[in-house]
Amino acid sequence: MAGIGHNNGPTMEAGESWRRHAWGKARARLMPTLPIEVVRLRVKRAAEIGLDYRTYASIRAASGHDVIAFLFSTNALRLLAPQPALPADRAAKLASVAAGRAALARAPVTPAQVLDLAPGLIDHAAPAPRPFAPWSESRRALLAAVAEGRWPADRVVMVGDTAEERDWSQAARLGYYLSAERYFAA
Repeated sequence: MAGIGHNNGPTMEAGESWRRHAWGKARARLMPTLPIEVVRLRVKRAAEIGLDYRTYASIRAASGHDVIAFLFSTNALRLLAPQPALPADRAAKLASVAAGRAALARAPVTPAQVLDLAPGLIDHAAPAPRPFAPWSESRRALLAAVAEGRWPADRVVMVGDTAEERDWSQAARLGYYLSAERYFAA
């Protein structure tokens, strides 16, 4: 046990390099080696839902599931008051996504406006939690939006643009959170 003033540096005990080697070998045996066909299918799926493979693999590793839907905030979609309009790059990306697509409309933008501004690009829209709402209220709002699409929450990826939206994702225990910058840049 290290005492006061110890900086928890590397051990000076004999056999440290052997223990590190043995730990690395044991960890490598635990990690699955995917057959090439599985990797190919996952690369194809990542492209279908508009993600690069590395991001898709991270989501699968974190959630343990495939992505079946995306939940976008109006901030991520750039549907901002006073003149909300869906930018062409966002519309093109949404059109190419082979997964469920829902939106959380932050006031003063309404769910009906979101659907009108993105015809055929959003499956459904729901009201976003009010600003600074407690986690329980945020959770209820997000789970209601996810339930409307009949999607399990742990298979839905939240695409947002603010720290508060990241918190919403955690409150609802969604599968993953992606920043709009990362999602729409891919």
